[in-house]
Amino acid sequence: MPCEAQPRFLVLYGSQKGQAQSIAEGIAEEAQDHGLGAELSCLSENEKYNLEKENAPVVFILSTTGDGEPPDNALQFVKRIKKKTLSTDHYKHLCYALLALGDTNYANFCNCGKTVERRLQELGATQFYAAGYADDGVGLEVVLDPWLEGLWKAIKGALSIMASDSKGESRDLPKETPDSQISDVKLDLLSLSDEQNCKSLTASVDSDSKYAPVASSSASPGSRGTDSVSTSALQTQAGAAEVPHVALAASLTCSLPPLSECALNVPALPPPYLDVSLQDVGTIEQIVEQPNKESLHEVPVNRAVHLTSGDSVKPALLLELDISAQPTIAYKPGDSFDVFCPNRAAEVEEMLHRLGLHDQRNCHVHVSLKKDHKKRGAQVPPYIPQSISLQYLFTWCLEIRSVPKKAFLRALVEHTADGVQRRRLQELCSKQGAADYNLYMRDPGLGVSELLAAFPSCSPPLRLLIEHVPRLQPRPYSAASSCLKHPGKLHFVFNVVEFPACFGRPAGRRGLCTGWLFDLINRGLVFPERVERSGSPALPKIHVSLRPNCSFRPPSDLSLPFIMVGPGTGVAPFIGFLQQRERERQANPEAAFGETWLFFGCRHRDGDYLFREELEGFVTSGVLNHLKVCFSRDDPEQEEQKEVATSVARPRYVQHNLLLNSRDVTEILLKRNGYLYVCGDAKNMAKDVNDTLMEMVRAELQVDQLEAMKRLAGLREEKRYLQDIWG
Repeated sequence: MPCEAQPRFLVLYGSQKGQAQSIAEGIAEEAQDHGLGAELSCLSENEKYNLEKENAPVVFILSTTGDGEPPDNALQFVKRIKKKTLSTDHYKHLCYALLALGDTNYANFCNCGKTVERRLQELGATQFYAAGYADDGVGLEVVLDPWLEGLWKAIKGALSIMASDSKGESRDLPKETPDSQISDVKLDLLSLSDEQNCKSLTASVDSDSKYAPVASSSASPGSRGTDSVSTSALQTQAGAAEVPHVALAASLTCSLPPLSECALNVPALPPPYLDVSLQDVGTIEQIVEQPNKESLHEVPVNRAVHLTSGDSVKPALLLELDISAQPTIAYKPGDSFDVFCPNRAAEVEEMLHRLGLHDQRNCHVHVSLKKDHKKRGAQVPPYIPQSISLQYLFTWCLEIRSVPKKAFLRALVEHTADGVQRRRLQELCSKQGAADYNLYMRDPGLGVSELLAAFPSCSPPLRLLIEHVPRLQPRPYSAASSCLKHPGKLHFVFNVVEFPACFGRPAGRRGLCTGWLFDLINRGLVFPERVERSGSPALPKIHVSLRPNCSFRPPSDLSLPFIMVGPGTGVAPFIGFLQQRERERQANPEAAFGETWLFFGCRHRDGDYLFREELEGFVTSGVLNHLKVCFSRDDPEQEEQKEVATSVARPRYVQHNLLLNSRDVTEILLKRNGYLYVCGDAKNMAKDVNDTLMEMVRAELQVDQLEAMKRLAGLREEKRYLQDIWG
């Protein structure tokens, strides 16, 4: 049946790194199986859709980036619908469903999706299906899978009612919830009860489901795997009766009952949509393997300094970039920028050998769409340039360290010869194997190369990797300087990240970008205690792109006080804040400047106290009014002996120091229109700081927790509580 004759609905997505786009594409592809026609568009493609006149159901898939910001390709859409000139019935004709993606390690969880949902309702739109808020912090599939399963019934119901309305049969549009027969689905809490998990995993597979049953080789005929919730990831069994005292443990490549014996519900096989060929062009010159983008700038590293002592557990380095030849890099304190780094050469070589393509590494890669593909919205990945070598493809285009998605695992099954390995890949991509997938792949961050090494009989074609391995993403870093103090220069700071060895990754490794940067500048690295010599070796150039942050900036009103919380390398942007304040004070000696506070923490005073001399100099000059520091690993007795003029707090972490200064902090935020900036680790520090602030507000104002939460939410809305945090 032609697509035009099918009932239609619209799928719109806003995606920063491709996750929301992938889900939206999956919905569009599956629509055909349900007798529906889906029109897929990115929210930035204004010419492809018109919500002002849309009379079909609309499904939004939205991710969140940064400090709760919309993804780049949804930013203009969000701005349009937030216009105050729109009437309250602007979208009264529109019915919609919405899935938001986020990460509870960050404070503004699913903020883009929540913002769009709230605004659509304010403009009169009708929600025909309960919103889903999927949490990447615990695994998107916990909410995603049941939400997708219930979506089709909801769309058909909405279409039916809208068809009746068009005939003059007015009916209220009911709002479906995922799996309406199970009342304890808690999408708003991002969790499903154990009872619901069991039911959803043991239910019969609906004919409309995107999941297909796979029988276990050891299961009896007709078995549906009624106890199919995976416990293999959580248990270690004592040996069977005939082999006592032998411990059996699940792993990446091995499962235990009941998972190893139950029937599985696996995703449908993703349709292939690319044709890939290699063209031997003979002996070619080595291509300068660098990405080519208009917004990209090649800048030299002017200086590299080791900020921590040699025995520091978390080495921190400062790089100074020379941007004097790049007038368009007009950064301000609080801005960040992207560093474009390649995959490690050894890992690229390993991948080429594993795929049997090493001898063809200099061949040109030609990528095109299959003539008769069935993938909705398919396109040749725009980040793969024409006429590149195979080596360039794996060096600069594909994130080969990315954790393979379940759709990729499902596709790999078809290219795996060994039956046991095929079964295990099926388990890892199945609903029943979700715990194993999280424990053995997602949590340790195993990449494509490590997966292929663990399953040696898997021989995927090059096409499959280009279809499923995401784009190699640049890595963002905060500017740690002010161009007022360092004209033509840009500073940034980073820790050299270390990932430990684990099953599937026999040797530890460094972070991709931080390891690459360290190797680049290692020969020219300067230690603080050493005198720089003019004979230092020349340092290389790197490619960067500016990422302006219009909100994470010092107050435009110089008289307003502000508080900075930045342990470890989180102090970086605040060095820029204070350098700018220093120059502003020099330029305006008669002006009234607001009070400044910095809460800094690190492991050891002697080895990890970043920018110590500069910070203490800011205190001496009056640029920084209050410097509160703490050292989490120093012995308290030794700390007392080393106490100097600058007050050194006994608490271990920055949130403890905040609590000690609760009255001053809350007065600045709640009575003096002050600002609070937090920079650093999202998973622990930012959460702890937020919890501490809530307790401080509750105690100082004598209100309950809910009211304290509202006060903090109000500060966020006013852009006076701002975060620059990372996972």
